[in-house]
Amino acid sequence: MDQKLVASGSTAGSQNPIRSGADYIESLRGRKLKVYLMGEPVEEPVDHPIIRPSINAVAKTYDLANDDPELASAVSPFTGNRVNRFLHVSTSTADLVMQNKMQRRLGQLTGTCFQRCVGMDALNSLHSVTYDLDDKCGTDYHARFTKFLARMQSDNLVIGGAMTDVKGDRGRSPSQQADPDLFVHVTRRTPEGVYVSGAKAHQTGCLNSHWLIVMPTMRLEAADRDYAIVGAVPVDAMGITYIYGRQSCDTRSAEGGDIDAGNAHFSGQEAMIVFEDVFIPRELVFLDGEFEFASTLVERFTCYHRRSYVCKTGVGDVLIGAAATIADYNGVERASHVRDKLVEMTHLNETIYGAGIAASHQGIAMRSGACLPDEMLANVCKHHVTRLPYEIGRLAQDLAGGLMVTLPSEREFRHKTIGPIVEKYLKGRPDVATEDRIRILRLVENMTLGRNAVGYLTESMHGAGSPQAQRIQIARSMQLEFKKTLAKSLAGVASAPRAEIVDDLSTYMARVFAPVSDRAKPPG
Repeated sequence: MDQKLVASGSTAGSQNPIRSGADYIESLRGRKLKVYLMGEPVEEPVDHPIIRPSINAVAKTYDLANDDPELASAVSPFTGNRVNRFLHVSTSTADLVMQNKMQRRLGQLTGTCFQRCVGMDALNSLHSVTYDLDDKCGTDYHARFTKFLARMQSDNLVIGGAMTDVKGDRGRSPSQQADPDLFVHVTRRTPEGVYVSGAKAHQTGCLNSHWLIVMPTMRLEAADRDYAIVGAVPVDAMGITYIYGRQSCDTRSAEGGDIDAGNAHFSGQEAMIVFEDVFIPRELVFLDGEFEFASTLVERFTCYHRRSYVCKTGVGDVLIGAAATIADYNGVERASHVRDKLVEMTHLNETIYGAGIAASHQGIAMRSGACLPDEMLANVCKHHVTRLPYEIGRLAQDLAGGLMVTLPSEREFRHKTIGPIVEKYLKGRPDVATEDRIRILRLVENMTLGRNAVGYLTESMHGAGSPQAQRIQIARSMQLEFKKTLAKSLAGVASAPRAEIVDDLSTYMARVFAPVSDRAKPPG
């Protein structure tokens, strides 16, 4: 075991770590969170009909680890025990690849966002950043972090991320805002810890987590020192308010019945988190004021997280299956244009997956022992995700037909007078139940227009950085000088090597042509 990956301090966990999805759901009860949904306080989120499907999706991450431990768990170098892969720091390219395979499988099983990738990617990026920060500044953040992580692994808890600030005037830095709370910042420091205020927007799965890791959202300057804060806080910490985000068609889950919801059992979740002088004890602070490391953390986090968007291919598998099923139920499954559209949907879906898993295969070992995905391919993966699911969704709607959005409600279908009429006239193939046809149509609607379209489409566009953010990173990494040298060499054009060409060549060779064995272990 690499000694750099051994946690310092106690790794003792609770006497009753969470072992199953059912255990997880029960662990969320009685926390007395301050939650508002549609203008009303929510007494027990676990029992709220709009919130519960998102909890079910997270519970699936526990059940998969039990059902397929090789896929969804790993042996922790901190505890020596097998832990949920969402709590595991990847130390090899094989680990990174298994993350992607797990993400695709969970997308297939839930048809939605399962809300744990932000936490996983935050843990992985913080491992190397705290190590490098300590090396440069003589701090002890890495030891604090690994001790915290070992505790989370022993208790088998859900870690959520809190990164995206509300940002206010986008043309101004955090310290230049008219209201300092538009970015989360330190309001005061004491020997015991720090207090933070501000808000984080559209935070995935935050209510469904046990702990939150607060992180900066952008590159910071010296004047922004108080905004350079990373720390862990329990979800039920004093001073936190959650304002639940509305999603298209979300009230259908509270109307009774389950057909109209499309996917009644699983959904995603986003909320705004408001921090009002929330205390973070010193031992749970992993960066405080070292503003120059904010950009490093954001860049490494986005490298992990943009590659994590292979989760959308699991959801895409479900949508392709729904489109194929409705074509079957409509009796047109053998039509050449139908088969061609299904081929195109599959091609687009696998294009996303190919870029993401290639980023993992070409990962590099960091000095801390963690393994970082290939930055270029991670950004290419996410850039595909900002486009291709929309085309997959368009083709699914094409195959489903207009009935997908003009169906009568489940109440009509169940009505003693109107029901038989709906049953008669919404029949497709005579050997297929009308209700089954309606259910598949509602699923396509759910994934392309309804509640889970939030995660499959809009979140695909803006999550982990909107499209321009990936284009900026791709531009920084495209190594044009090196590529021009290749062309000139083959064309017989003489050119003297410049420093940037040498740097480009070195970077490119290390990224693309390093032996696989060198990627799978820490250097030194």
